[in-house]
Amino acid sequence: MGQRCFKCFKPESNCLCKYTEELETGVKFVFLMHPKEAKRQRTGTGYLSHISLKNSEVIIGLDFENNVRLNQLLNDEKYFPVLMYPGEDAWTASKDGFTQAVGNKTLLVLILDATWFCSKKMIEHNPFLLELPRLSFSGDYRSIFTFKHEPKPEYISTIECCYYLIKELQAVNFVDAELNPEPLMNVFKQMIKFQLQAENERIMGLRPSTHDYDAKYTKLRTIPWD
Repeated sequence: MGQRCFKCFKPESNCLCKYTEELETGVKFVFLMHPKEAKRQRTGTGYLSHISLKNSEVIIGLDFENNVRLNQLLNDEKYFPVLMYPGEDAWTASKDGFTQAVGNKTLLVLILDATWFCSKKMIEHNPFLLELPRLSFSGDYRSIFTFKHEPKPEYISTIECCYYLIKELQAVNFVDAELNPEPLMNVFKQMIKFQLQAENERIMGLRPSTHDYDAKYTKLRTIPWD
């Protein structure tokens, strides 16, 4: 196996770090990363989100109730912690009372970085997370992740979640409107392009198959954003 970049965890030949740009949002993003997601170097976007968002953190695990670092953050009075998770009682950036609830504290956003199946397992292992205030979107978004298919069209990747949340926070002047969040989508698009190019090269016999399911994909894909 070839060498991997220790920041984006992609193969060094396809390192995406040069496409990233560190953004100062004033929001503390914490990615609770499922162990399987930590190994998903092909499609995982948690690390790309982490290196793109200043002061963000990644905590890998399945059971977080006794995680020392997470408990330090949750018990730090300078933060207003929320779980990015849908629910009838979830806050949105535009919901009356949200900015007042956060007040002068720093918004601490916990994001489950996992497949949707594994994220449900994470909640089952960590029911205490649902005791936190929840944050969701006011808008209805669709993923541009053409390389794979999510169970539902409204399921979006981790990096898209960060992008759309920042945009909604900007709309209510919670995040500086002058901040340009597009670098998040730019690096995501580059990742998708690399994946589609590699798939096409495999179909054309220019690179070996590495997974059993590769045999299902025999049609060349159009590379977007060229």
